[in-house]
Amino acid sequence: MGFMRALLAKKSENYAEASKWLHWLTAACIFFQLPTGPSLEYLPQGVIQNTFYDLHRSIGFVVLCLAVLRIAIRMFYGAPAAYGGLTPLERRASVFVHYALYVLIVLTPLLGWAATSAYPVKISVFWLFDLPPLAPANEALSKALFKAHEIAAFSIATLLVAHIGGALMHRFWKHDGVFARMVPARWR
Repeated sequence: MGFMRALLAKKSENYAEASKWLHWLTAACIFFQLPTGPSLEYLPQGVIQNTFYDLHRSIGFVVLCLAVLRIAIRMFYGAPAAYGGLTPLERRASVFVHYALYVLIVLTPLLGWAATSAYPVKISVFWLFDLPPLAPANEALSKALFKAHEIAAFSIATLLVAHIGGALMHRFWKHDGVFARMVPARWR
């Protein structure tokens, strides 16, 4: 219990260690998803394409689970106050990008799950268990949901450019410690 309390504890200026690790694990999953999603249809049909579709769906489910866990930890344990050295514009941009990313890392996998359900294709998570369908079989609905999934994923990519750009600006230009607030203690 002491280990979990220490993992979840937040300091006044930094995020809880659990939040930091979940952030980077989510990032790794999304960095896998963003290039593989659009390239799936260009793979040769058959075992290779099906395997990558299964991996994409499985990792999408992991992203959804990580997002829910991150939101729960943030709601229960809170987050540190905004860095005091931010300009008003930086503060507004930071809040917008963070909340938009939270919404999108929940919405995008749900849209993919619903679109795949409407296609209809069974979703097997790492070949261990199947997810229940979120939508009835319907070709027109599937196409609309896949388009919404694509737009949401493109929105994530766009916001990540801003998020990473801001983080790098704080790390290499401002040298103000904002970047370090999300770096796990083991990486320092």
